[in-house]
Formats: sequence, structure tokens, C-alpha cells
Amino acid sequence: MTDFGVEHPFDRSREVVTFDLLGNKINFIGADKASKAHGMSCDFMYCNEMLDIENDFFDQAEMRTRMFWWGDYNPKVTSHWVYDKIIPRDDVAFLHTTFKDNPFISDIEKAKILSYEDTPENRRQGTVDNYKWKVYGLGIRAAMEGLVHPNVNWISEFQWDILSQDYDEEVWGLDFGYTSDPSALVQVRQRGHDLFLRKRLYIPTPNSEILCQYLDDIIPDENAVIWADSADPGMINDLKVAGFPVYAINKFRGSINYGNGLVNKFHIHIVRDEDFRKEQENYKYKVINGIKLNEPEDKYNHLWDATRYATLGSLMYM
Repeated sequence: MTDFGVEHPFDRSREVVTFDLLGNKINFIGADKASKAHGMSCDFMYCNEMLDIENDFFDQAEMRTRMFWWGDYNPKVTSHWVYDKIIPRDDVAFLHTTFKDNPFISDIEKAKILSYEDTPENRRQGTVDNYKWKVYGLGIRAAMEGLVHPNVNWISEFQWDILSQDYDEEVWGLDFGYTSDPSALVQVRQRGHDLFLRKRLYIPTPNSEILCQYLDDIIPDENAVIWADSADPGMINDLKVAGFPVYAINKFRGSINYGNGLVNKFHIHIVRDEDFRKEQENYKYKVINGIKLNEPEDKYNHLWDATRYATLGSLMYM
């Protein structure tokens, strides 16, 4: 803008929320909360790094965009609402580009991206990174780095019926959710070193009465064993009073990492499901200032928490 002699505030302020450009008003809006898009309207909308924007925020913003919108992203996950709900639309054009299509990229930036490619020279220098090469070099979808449960086998409902019918034990895991988070119920079957997982519930349940209505249709009999989060004794008590065999999992210091490690000792087979796939591809360890921590992020973990409760409760000594 300076090169074109256009007045702008960027050399006077560290943070610019809005400014005028040749009679047009430009607004910068953080996409961390869908409520920010309520009542917001514009002629044109640009979404930077769409994979970091929640579906509800985009829907609210798109409803209030009068003329046109654009978006960009690096394909850093293999499953996302953008892939499922935006790209297939007839009114959306999709353009796949890479760093090689950028005429303004510097030699330093280009060299850094090229260093990720699996070549003899890059292997010698220790710079090979298959994930970063796929995402930032080739621009293709790749699984997130640092996944808590990276190795899973996806199966069909039919395979579930066949592969897990001769199981050693069946147990259920339940993670409570109320309004924004879902209550997650996972049916877990164990056979030797194989663990078969099937999502049975994934929806917010504001109170125990609503949750009981769902469980009535799902839990097969009174002999089922359901392990749940001990942090909510009130909900567990309500479910017991209603006749459900729910038990509080014994949490202890380090139980999250221990339980996740216990789950990973098995060969994990999951019935194909959009919610389970999204959690599997996004539940990862924290990274702070480039340093990977041995602590998972507290998101994309509802089904995995339920699985961990079931494994800790009934399969811990197998």
C-alpha cells in the first residue's frame, strides 16, 4: 500500500481492527467464536486458513456475505468440514496450488520447503519431514503430526459384526457432555490384542433425563458394564438410580497418558464414522514454542476419553 501511495494505518499501530481503503471499509475479525459473526455483514469476505475456522462461524458469516467470498488453507488434516461441505458444492470453485505457483516466494522460503522432501541430500542433512512436504510442498492432505492414536484400522459395520463376534469381553465407555460438548458413548469389544470400537452416541445431553432416553435405546441389557468420568458423580448417581450399570473410573495422576498408552497397546479397529475419524485425525499432543509436550490437547477427545475409561475400567490387566 505504501508503494502505491495509499494511506494506511499499519506503520502506526501494532494491531489494526478496521481501516478505510479508497472509500471501502476493511474489517479484521477473529474467527474463534461463532457469535462474532452474528449480525456481521459484508460485500466480500476472505477466510485465511479455513481449516482453523469452525463450521458454525463460517455458516454465520457466509449468510451475511452479499457478493463473494474466498478462502485458503494448508491441507494439514485429512478430514474436515471444508472438504465435506464446501469443496463439493456446485457454486464453489477449487484451485489447488503449491509454493511453486507463488511468484513472490523468496529463495530462502523456497529452500526451506524443498528441504522437507525425501531426497538423499535432505536425508543426509536430517531435514526430511514427510508430513510437511505433503502439506506445504505438494499441497495434499496429510494426517496431523503428534497424534495420540496414530495407528488405527477403519472397518465397516459388516466387518464389526464378523471380526468382533468372538470377543473376549464387551464394555462401554461414556464421556459426559452438556451443551457445547457431546456426550460420547463407545461400545468396546476386546479379542486378544485387538480392540474394536464403535460410536453409539455423540450428542450434547443437557441433563441425565435426556441422556437416559438415549441410553434406553442403545444399551442392550442390564448386564452391560459402563465406565464413566468420576468427575461427575451427580450424573453417575442419576444414571444408577435410573437402572443403568454405570461405574466411575478411578482417575489418578497421569491417568490420561497411562490410559492412552494402554489403548495403544492394542490393535485398534474403528467402525467408520465421521465423528470418530475427525477425533482420530485431530487429537494430538500439545506443542509450545515448537516443543512437543507429553500432554494431549483437551479437544477432539470425547470418543477417545470414553474409550480410555472403558479400557482402564475393564481391560487394564489384560
